[in-house]
Amino acid sequence: MMRRANGLVMRSLRYGHVRLWKMFCNNPVPDKDLTAAQTIWDYMILNHTPRKSDIILVLGNHDVRTADYASNLFLDGKADCLLFSGKVGVLTRGKWRKTEAEIFRDIALTKGVPEERILLELQATNTGENVAFSYDVLEAKNLLENLKSIILVQMPHMERRVYATFMKQWTGDPTKLDVTVTSPPIPLRKYPNPDVGSLKAVITVMMGCMYRLKVYPETGFQIYQHIPDVVWDSYLSLLRSGKYNGHIPL
Repeated sequence: MMRRANGLVMRSLRYGHVRLWKMFCNNPVPDKDLTAAQTIWDYMILNHTPRKSDIILVLGNHDVRTADYASNLFLDGKADCLLFSGKVGVLTRGKWRKTEAEIFRDIALTKGVPEERILLELQATNTGENVAFSYDVLEAKNLLENLKSIILVQMPHMERRVYATFMKQWTGDPTKLDVTVTSPPIPLRKYPNPDVGSLKAVITVMMGCMYRLKVYPETGFQIYQHIPDVVWDSYLSLLRSGKYNGHIPL
């Protein structure tokens, strides 16, 4: 019964927004904008190689491929525990009836991850809370004492922001951990799907991440990340176009 229910969840997630996605896809991205977006995309991806770690922490989002990829890492023996974090965020508000963590958990179960190997953090509403509240879950389970390494899983265009946030918001000393950040290996041009929307929608989310990567170190939310001139120029080019600013507070 559980496997059948999880199959229904997957089909619902896969096809629930197809019509909306097709409508969005009627808005192509100009080549100039795509070149700029690719520059930012490449910068955001850290190119870490996942290696055997103590735990895999999956930060909730609106792309279920993140859960699928993290589950594959677990099944490949990259860790003995999966921690899914997330209640609801800007990208998932009104999207699902369950929390992000529960949706991701259901996918992991469908793929054969044992339920006893899954932990849930159900209160986080942003990346900083994903990190801080996940620490609390691990502390409550007495899993921090022997924690030496961790794999962080998110969407490709959020990798660098996740790293910068983790190194600032982790309650313990993150420099004592071997931190790996990874994401589903999907290129920018192929990333759009019914869950994340059109290419324009993906770039819009990435622009919001880029803005926060620049501003948040000044507010104490993240550690500083050097941004090469070519990356920042690409960001400014897209910003001036006015077409991808939906996640930037202006």
